[in-house]
Parts: sequence; structure tokens; C-alpha cells
Amino acid sequence: MTTAIPTLAPGPASTSGPARKKSAQTSRSWLAALPLLTFLALAFGIPAIAVLVSAFTVEDPTSGTSYLGIDNMTESLQGAYRTALWSSVKLAALVAVVGAILGTILAQAVVTSRGTFLREAVLTASGVLANFGGVPLAFAWIATLGNAGLLTTMFGLGDKGWSLYTFSGLAIVYLYFSIPLMVLVITPALDGLRPHWREAALNNGATTWQYWRHVGVPVLLPSLIGGMVLLFGGAFAAYATAAAMVGATVPLVTLQIADALSGNVLVGKENLALALSLDMVIVAALVMAVYLPLRKRSSRWLD
Repeated sequence: MTTAIPTLAPGPASTSGPARKKSAQTSRSWLAALPLLTFLALAFGIPAIAVLVSAFTVEDPTSGTSYLGIDNMTESLQGAYRTALWSSVKLAALVAVVGAILGTILAQAVVTSRGTFLREAVLTASGVLANFGGVPLAFAWIATLGNAGLLTTMFGLGDKGWSLYTFSGLAIVYLYFSIPLMVLVITPALDGLRPHWREAALNNGATTWQYWRHVGVPVLLPSLIGGMVLLFGGAFAAYATAAAMVGATVPLVTLQIADALSGNVLVGKENLALALSLDMVIVAALVMAVYLPLRKRSSRWLD
């Protein structure tokens, strides 16, 4: 006579162990990130809320009372303020596109060079020049290509219509640190292009243009777009160089914000600077809203 040995079905305890372990790991991960999240909340969250609330706070110069309204935001998009905002967007877009193209070409030349000295020299110089800005940069360009600059006087550029204190002159100055920044951003992506991809394309009868059109550019597109967004943000938010070099000659939203913060506004319009700052945040958010879907779509090439 045989006796059947009953089998025990796995109970909840047999599956709860891994689940509890995973939950504990998740909890520890959140605890490890808590200092960073706290710093972000204090350094970015509180100022962002303050800007948002103050931008919609309108002060009555007669009674001195404050109320919520859109008067500041409406005025920030009119007249000279709208001109300055649009000029900043155009300047940032121009610097982003030209800087991305020239920086990519320079980085490609460095990556394909046979010697390591050129690569190390260019990357080192790019790291230095990408962080060279502000008043020292403006002074260097004024001393070189200003109205009484060395090259302006030597070659008589002033008589030929050259002026550094214009929209195009400011764009050239911004490219001075934007192109090296693009070199640093795009060089790792160019290093990621596999040589056998190009060999396979050429062996199948593709030309160099076809290789870059169908293989190289799609693979590099996330890094290209990311670099352009980075250059756009840097040129759009730059202040010190423009303030020291062109002053009020070229209307820029950052210069308008500085004027408003220094009190160069009508009574009751003190929060206009914060409204202009919110306009800049909205423009940056729109750029990111365009960038993220494009990056997600093009990143499929890297999978």
C-alpha cells in the first residue's frame, strides 16, 4: 500500500521575500537621493515659486495694494520688452545653429586626425575657452576688434563699415565660447561611430554623402540636438558679456531684466523683471518640449 505524500503549494511567503528585498532597495535608493532632492527643492524650487508668484503680483502705485493679475506678463510682451525677447531668441538660435555646425566640423577633424597631440590640444583648449566669458571676454574682443581695437586699426576695418557693437558682432563673440563647447559635447558621439559602419556602406556602393545622410547623421542626431539646445541656452541667458560690450545698443531680454532690477521702471512695475524672467523660462521650456520628442525618436538608432 502506497501513501501519497502531499505537496505544499507555495504560499504568499515564498514570493514575498524578493518583493520585500526589492522594496527595501528602492527605499534605500530614495533615502540616498534625499539630500540631492532637498538641495534641488531649496535651490531651484523656492526661487521658481517666488518668480511665478511675483510675476503675477501687480502693485497699485496709488493705494500701494497688491493683487494677482496678468498686467506684468502682458507688459513684458509688448513694446521694447517684446523686441528684446525676440532679439534674444534670434541671437541664441543663430549661435546654436552656426556653433553646432562649426563645432561638429572641427570635432570631426580632430577625431579623424592620426596624431593624438592635435586631439589633446584642441580638447584642452576647448575646455578652457568654453568657460571663458563675461567681462574678460568682452574686454578681449573690444581690445582686439573694437572701434579702437588692434586689428580694427591695423586693417582699417572701421572705414569698411565694421562694428563690433552690433547684433552680428555679439553673435561672433558668443560663438567664441559656443564652438568649443560644441566640440566637447559632440566629440564622444563622433568617437562612437563604428568604422565598420562606414566600410560596410562603402562596400555596398554608398558614397560619403549617402553614408552621412543615412547612417552618420541619424546616429549623431541626439547629440547634435542636445548640443544645439545647450548652445541656445547659453547664448539666451548670457548677460555679462553683452552688458559690458554692447550695453543698450543691442536689445536683449537679460539687459532689460537688469534694468528692471536696478529700478529703471515705473512705480508699481517692480515685478516686471520677474515677469521677463518667467518669459525666459517659458521659452526654455518650449525649446525643451521640442527637443525631448526628437531626441527620443532619434535615440532608437543607438539601441
